[in-house]
Amino acid sequence: MLAPARPAQHAGAGLPRRAEGDRSHLARLAIVLLAILLAATALFSLSSGASNASLAAVVADWFRSGESALPLRDRIVIYDIRLPRMVMGVLVGAALAVAGAVLQGLFRNPLADPGIIGVSSGAGLGAVSMIVLGGTVLAPVTIALGIYALPIAAFAGALATVLVLYGIATRQGRTSVATMLLAGIALGAMAGAFTGVLVFMADDRQLRDLTFWQLGSLAGATWIKILAIGPIIAAALLATPFLARGLNAFALGEATANHLGIPVQRFKYMAILASTAATGAAVAVSGGIGFIGIVVPHLLRLSIGPDHRYLLPASALLGAILLLLADAVARTIVAPAELPIGIVTAAAGAPFFLWILLRKRSVIDL
Repeated sequence: MLAPARPAQHAGAGLPRRAEGDRSHLARLAIVLLAILLAATALFSLSSGASNASLAAVVADWFRSGESALPLRDRIVIYDIRLPRMVMGVLVGAALAVAGAVLQGLFRNPLADPGIIGVSSGAGLGAVSMIVLGGTVLAPVTIALGIYALPIAAFAGALATVLVLYGIATRQGRTSVATMLLAGIALGAMAGAFTGVLVFMADDRQLRDLTFWQLGSLAGATWIKILAIGPIIAAALLATPFLARGLNAFALGEATANHLGIPVQRFKYMAILASTAATGAAVAVSGGIGFIGIVVPHLLRLSIGPDHRYLLPASALLGAILLLLADAVARTIVAPAELPIGIVTAAAGAPFFLWILLRKRSVIDL
């Protein structure tokens, strides 16, 4: 009698198989590609605008020994205007995208976004308060905090907003999506009303700055502002990888996360602190730039999956890329004038938000 035939071994037998649905290899590849794309986008940002300096001329200037290949005017434009603007765009885009990813993971809903749920409005109120009252009522705070006064004020406004929002939307450990969205709209409207009062109190110089700032812009980027917000955003971004395991557990519910050994309440405070610090610092220098925090994480979840170990760094990279591209469009579409970048992100992000809302309406408890 013949022995039963053994099943043929496929090539690669003996190697560990990936679990079905595992997209970690795709996520790692995406992060590498996004890092390369960010470098290319940064170079494009440096060379785009009203100046005649081309990308080739900028790169050649970096590798040229001795006298610069660029005229004095172009060197000033590149190194004193575009380079700090590009660095600020990377910081702000990464901060808003990661803050959105963290808030979406915390609230367990893709509609959570610093702009939509009122966190950006709260940060804006704190920043406007410091701009308008920093020379009078808040002068002691301005003197004590120096260049950090504006980002800290914005952080305080964002933190107060998100704590109130979380308290209103959460009952018995369950966060209501409908309550979160409606409360976020109400808190954003209240912050907008108080901001309007402060704008009414502003003088002509402050009013010009505030009007352009409220629409969102990177035009005021300077190395001093980068020094002010850089450490805050960097600290928030460096803290987020430590939140990845907890956010993955939160996807299964707070009770399950607690059984998995996550200190739920302490984790919530850490997540809120990191996201509001990033949002507050970004809003303090760039104003109201919306939809980066909702578009970026959602796009990445569709492509690389919901694992926050990869989602958070990928969000930082893609957020920086999209904001740099939006800034390039804002600078060139009506050149030599400049369009506020918040208009560009809103024009692209609002239809995307409506698509998410229509796609998720069957699971949103309104």
